Amino acid sequence: MTLLTGKRAIVTGGSRGIGRGISVELARQGCDVVIGYHVANDEDYGRDRAIEDVVAEIAALGRRAIAVEGDIADPKVAQRLVAAAVDNFGGVDVLSSNAGICPFHAFLDMPLETYQQTVAVNLNGAFYVSQAAANRMKSQGTGGAIIATSSISALVGGAMQTHYTPTKAGVHSLMQSAAIALGPYGIRCNSVMPGAIATDLNKDDWSDPEKRAYLDKRIPLGRFGTPEDVGKVVAFLASDMAAYVTGAALLVDGGLFVNLQ
Repeated sequence: MTLLTGKRAIVTGGSRGIGRGISVELARQGCDVVIGYHVANDEDYGRDRAIEDVVAEIAALGRRAIAVEGDIADPKVAQRLVAAAVDNFGGVDVLSSNAGICPFHAFLDMPLETYQQTVAVNLNGAFYVSQAAANRMKSQGTGGAIIATSSISALVGGAMQTHYTPTKAGVHSLMQSAAIALGPYGIRCNSVMPGAIATDLNKDDWSDPEKRAYLDKRIPLGRFGTPEDVGKVVAFLASDMAAYVTGAALLVDGGLFVNLQ
């Protein structure tokens, strides 16, 4: 039996990496999925190939997938994603606010544009799409689940991430406050905090033998995570199995955060 049979989901940043893992797992658990993606982020993969691949994978599971291109930093894109879910599936039950960027850069000489773009995508975009989906969920009157992708980086510092870590802490805080604001409407809001997850976006880290050996030693479970590991936790939080869970943040890191050795 699937956890989310007949549910309608939106996943932002859903064509690659963790987002792809979430999109496919939600479909595997019974959701039809609107996948938000941005061509500029997929160019090194072959422009539209990434979204075509994940749409085909979802179709093979017997579920429907609708692709919506656009930069989530633009509030109009959030409205388009919700409209696509309503027009194609009749509504929205689940939102995975996952889109994010992390252009590593030193702090002292960071270009203003790099900082502003990171905040615009990671934090502003999460706000826009969460607000748009929540308004639709409220009007439906049947509750819903919003799960944002924060990061272990919300809890620790990073010399090359002074623009990124505050956005991930902000996403976590957004879900805490939204949980209070939306609880009366039966809308649950939680975040996941992935640790070291092997994707094509961070391949320089996990494919470097020295970094890989160091992190494998630091992670109590002895391996990098996969996008599927995160997708399963998102599906759980979206499901009735988490019916009394809201305002929470779940680390998906194999124990990395608690291992201070």
